[in-house]
Amino acid sequence: MSGSIGQELWEQALQRLELVLGAETVNTWLQPARVRHIDGKSVTLEVPNLFYKHWLSSNYRAQIEAILRELFEENIDLQFVVPDAPSSGLTVTPVEGFADGSPAPAGRPNGLGLQIFPKASMLNPKYTFENFVVGESNRFAHAACRQVADPASKAYNPLFLYGGVGLGKTHLMHAIGHQFLRANPNLRVLYVTSEQFMNSFIESISQGKQVEFREHYRNMDLLMIDDVQFFSGKERTQTEFFHTFNALYDAGKKIVISSDRPPNELHTLEDRLRNRFAWGLVVDIQPPDLETRIAILKKKSAATGDGELPTDVAVYIAERVQSNIRELEGVLIRLKAFAAIHNQPITLEMARHVLGDLISTPKSRAVDIEEVIEVVCQCFEIKRSELLGPSRQKRYAMPRHIAQYLARQYTRLSYPEIAERFGRRDHTSVLHACRKIATQMEDDENLKNLIAHLSKQLQREER
Repeated sequence: MSGSIGQELWEQALQRLELVLGAETVNTWLQPARVRHIDGKSVTLEVPNLFYKHWLSSNYRAQIEAILRELFEENIDLQFVVPDAPSSGLTVTPVEGFADGSPAPAGRPNGLGLQIFPKASMLNPKYTFENFVVGESNRFAHAACRQVADPASKAYNPLFLYGGVGLGKTHLMHAIGHQFLRANPNLRVLYVTSEQFMNSFIESISQGKQVEFREHYRNMDLLMIDDVQFFSGKERTQTEFFHTFNALYDAGKKIVISSDRPPNELHTLEDRLRNRFAWGLVVDIQPPDLETRIAILKKKSAATGDGELPTDVAVYIAERVQSNIRELEGVLIRLKAFAAIHNQPITLEMARHVLGDLISTPKSRAVDIEEVIEVVCQCFEIKRSELLGPSRQKRYAMPRHIAQYLARQYTRLSYPEIAERFGRRDHTSVLHACRKIATQMEDDENLKNLIAHLSKQLQREER
């Protein structure tokens, strides 16, 4: 199996492991691993040192093997090895979050390798404007990012990108950074996730380096913060970022922010932050349409150097995977891995055989929580702000409970994630709502019929 396919298969495994172990565990212990060997029966992962090897083997071997077994459809012999020499350049700092074996950027690591002041831009070379597929769902966002990527342009500051998971926000942010540096390599560019910013801030406090931390982040020409919604509940981090934002904005520096929802729905963030996020341009990215999904599959297939993906196979996948680009990539990786292991060309018959248990029929597609919100608002003729707001009036509370119930039934979001999307600090309120609706449906035929009607709308391919 080619190295690129093997590494992509491991990245797909990491995405699934996040659902089992959580993002923090995966970022800390599994992201630093690099694929040394992979085939249909065995996987060898190179990890930074013996401590990692023993910890992974003792604590996470069973979960990793289970996920690999799902991907390969047979038992896998999993081995952990350490580099032969310290100079191999294979160690990846956990905070970077890359799984492509890139050397860690220079910086000042603590005992776990956390970069408090990363010197490099943290940009992933895989994400550029050249390999971003533009469609109706992302055309406006792409154009705005192109504009921001021009250092001479003063437009759209800050740029706030929002949309569901796996729709290309991170890709566009990295592309902005690459284009920015291409125009002037001497400019200071930094991409970090909100978690990385927070961890760096905490480390600066513990090491007494807050002044250096502030100087580092506030002297950037372009600062990009991904998944800002995870600042929720982190009051000191929010305060620090508020002052960082002000310093950069007042100096005329560029700021790009991403989230899974627009600023006015980030109820758990401070008002002063949400207000500033809306100072520039707020633009959303929607799930790609069928034509764009087909184009994405073909482009990503060609990029691996393993030949063109047959059109009928691309259509078969695109009709069934409709929620986000990340899922498309995962399905494609699995199909290519099967073809490489068995040394067979990819055909429609192979796709049906390999992917039948992984992807659904068009009518049972994955549902995004935004669709749930839209359908419920239309049904009850209420505004989005009323559904997501705090009012306990029955005309708002009942639709809200129904929306939370449907979100739990038809999306892949957990109770805490649904609670966050509805602006609730405690997920038990969502749990209570779901149980309440389920109990009422047992005796209320009208409610049961209403839920069935809304479910059909959510499962319909075109609404």
